[in-house]
Amino acid sequence: MDASPSLSEAPVGLPFGGWRWAALGAFAVALAAAGVGVTQPALAGWAGYALLAGIAVLAVLFLVAVWPRASRGMEGARRIAEAAGKANVAWVITGEGGAVMDCNSVYRRMAGVKENETAPPPELALAGEPSAAVLYRLSRDAGEGRAREESFQVMPGLEIIAAVRPLANGQAAWWFVPRLAARADMPTLKPQPVPVPASQPAAAQPAPTISAPAPADDLFRDAPMGVAFAGADGVILEANKTFAQFFGGAALKGRSLSELVAAADRNSVAQRIARVAGGATDTNAIELRGSGERLGELFASPMPTSDGSAGKVVLYLVDVTEQKALETKFAQSQKMQAVGQLAGGVAHDFNNLLTVIIGNCEFLLMRHPAGDPSFKELNEVHQNALRAATLVGQLLAFSRKQTMQPKVLALNDVVGELAQMLRRLLREGIELKVERDEALWPVHADEAQISNALINLVVNARDAMPDGGAVSIRLSNEKVAAASSLGSAIMPPGDYVRLEVSDTGIGMAPEIQSKIFDPFFTTKPVGQGTGLGLATVYGIVKQSGGFIDVRSAPGRGTSFFIYLPRHAGEVAAPVETTPAARDVTGQDTILLVEDEEAVRSFAARALRMRGYNVLEAGGGDEALEIVQGGAEIHLIVTDVVMPNMDGPTMVRHVKTLKPHLPVIFMSGYAEEAFRRDEGAGDIHFLPKPFGLKQLAAKVKDVLSGTAVPRKVG
Repeated sequence: MDASPSLSEAPVGLPFGGWRWAALGAFAVALAAAGVGVTQPALAGWAGYALLAGIAVLAVLFLVAVWPRASRGMEGARRIAEAAGKANVAWVITGEGGAVMDCNSVYRRMAGVKENETAPPPELALAGEPSAAVLYRLSRDAGEGRAREESFQVMPGLEIIAAVRPLANGQAAWWFVPRLAARADMPTLKPQPVPVPASQPAAAQPAPTISAPAPADDLFRDAPMGVAFAGADGVILEANKTFAQFFGGAALKGRSLSELVAAADRNSVAQRIARVAGGATDTNAIELRGSGERLGELFASPMPTSDGSAGKVVLYLVDVTEQKALETKFAQSQKMQAVGQLAGGVAHDFNNLLTVIIGNCEFLLMRHPAGDPSFKELNEVHQNALRAATLVGQLLAFSRKQTMQPKVLALNDVVGELAQMLRRLLREGIELKVERDEALWPVHADEAQISNALINLVVNARDAMPDGGAVSIRLSNEKVAAASSLGSAIMPPGDYVRLEVSDTGIGMAPEIQSKIFDPFFTTKPVGQGTGLGLATVYGIVKQSGGFIDVRSAPGRGTSFFIYLPRHAGEVAAPVETTPAARDVTGQDTILLVEDEEAVRSFAARALRMRGYNVLEAGGGDEALEIVQGGAEIHLIVTDVVMPNMDGPTMVRHVKTLKPHLPVIFMSGYAEEAFRRDEGAGDIHFLPKPFGLKQLAAKVKDVLSGTAVPRKVG
């Protein structure tokens, strides 16, 4: 018998195969006989006509019987193909060279390609360390005509079962079925053999086993988010471990959720559950507070019953404690940065005003000495202007725009020298304890600013102990192995010198701790504090490249921890110098550059009183013209920030003409233009506000060569 496909398997179209060609031949013979009978009736009698008619009928019946048509078997095949195409199982047919010939949409999603794109073969679609060896073995066996099945893990708890069956003409069929990884305590179904295609002998096919999916109880219990079922009345029917831990870890079954949440959240939670249980959809989260100040977001979804009545509610709880803490830290950091920028800008303008006020007060006090009726009022103005200058300095410290003069320090020596003065600051009944580490690492910082920060911390500790107590200062080395969160900053790993200041005072509540570094925040009565002490400490530590943290509780005292980065170099030996006696008069020519007319007028008058010849310029470009004009100049005193051309830019141009001309920069704070200047390495600096004596003394020191250049940090 011919090996052609059976009739039921033949596709619709022209007939083919031996039986069909025989039918067509019979039909042709019948037509020929009929033609002879019609054209030459004499040759055919009635018997011939009957024979021709019988042959024709037989041919027609036979042709109808064998003509290909859609069968019930093909309809079933189409249904199976459609089901396979829409199944949640990835399948693909590969050709002899491994190219994809056909696949379903699940495989395309798994491979990450669109419907109109060419799908990659399994070896490329599932490329990865866990699957590479498995897919190689499957491909090899399929090429050698053997069926194979293996599994590999794609993530914890999830496996992929991969199976391949060789087809005719070097083709192969692949299946990929996901399943949850079996657990030791998970019940499994009895393994069932997978049907073997008819084209392969049953003995050659291993019987694959498929474990049962994880029970719903396990998925519910081990979910990484809180999940619970509750009735319309809010009573919890079941809750997983994560949900229970958010509320303290106690058993929650049978308890109402309204009893667990804060009083302020009870009404909103009860209303949401009742509304969702009735079938409403609400995707908005409710913010909740759990045990130990934990924060969470609660979502609810309806689970209606079969009769349409109010049913259960599925509750999803996401712990957002760390996320909210991070948001708070970011907001605090942004706030501190904004306040610092504002403080720096205000301080700059105030220092110019205070320079004029202090300078002119000193001019008036020269004409109205003690005993003059106006002396008292003038002296009050002068003293309060100096106090204002101190406050501005604290603002600059907080905003991290003060002029730093860092050097390599041994904090043991700094604290040892301060100890006596700190004891004088403490009242009776308060003891000062100092613990130092003999092997303490050096740091690179401004000694005066670190001392200022330490004094502020000790004074705050004193004020927190009205009934007496003890203040402890501890110095130690600390190796930080991993990045850690301190306040609103992240301290990277490294070597640090830790300076701890602790007291046994009244302590602070958490809401107070979050504000203590804010400028002008104070818990002291009006008139007993400016609120800038800890803000100053914060700015000094940050500008020194360090970090600060506070730990406190009501009634348990307070501890401040300052971490300064370890300096790799050694501490330089102190050089003792005895300043020579000097006067403050001169006769050299000074170029004074200042855009504020009031400050320039005061400074020029003060220098002329000391015998100097002063050339005035209202900006950098004007000063540069004076220098280029050939005037003999012995010193330049210039502001830093000026319109059109700032001080550092002007000085760079001047240095190309007169490289050895000394320069004194004066400014309210170390602006960014000053910090970025590459040529401003070793310079002389006069901070604003200043008075007559400070200006004259600085100019005399620089001109006489006794002033030591300072590096601005």
